[in-house]
Amino acid sequence: MRAMAERRKKFTASFKEEAVKMVIESSRPIADVAREIHINEGTLGNWVNRYRQEHVGEEPPLNMSERARLKELEDENRELRMKNEFLGKGVPRTLAPGSCRSVRVRAVLCNR
Repeated sequence: MRAMAERRKKFTASFKEEAVKMVIESSRPIADVAREIHINEGTLGNWVNRYRQEHVGEEPPLNMSERARLKELEDENRELRMKNEFLGKGVPRTLAPGSCRSVRVRAVLCNR
């Protein structure tokens, strides 16, 4: 027995355009908008990606508060990367806990 093929929904160009505008202009997540208008988030994601490819460079410039926030986030990101890099290097063996057991290490490092 053959399963019935599902019929695909067809959306008008104006519906697609309005859905994409909801994502682009409000900076809302695609998943939220898709849920709100009852469509699959992958479908809306495809529409948004196509729009962005067709309108490269047309995004509105950032206002002053958005620029300030972007600068804050970039600075925070830079600081966190530096901390992560530092922590990723690990502790030298001579400074690791229990390393002061050696007479030579204790004399040089532990009794400062």
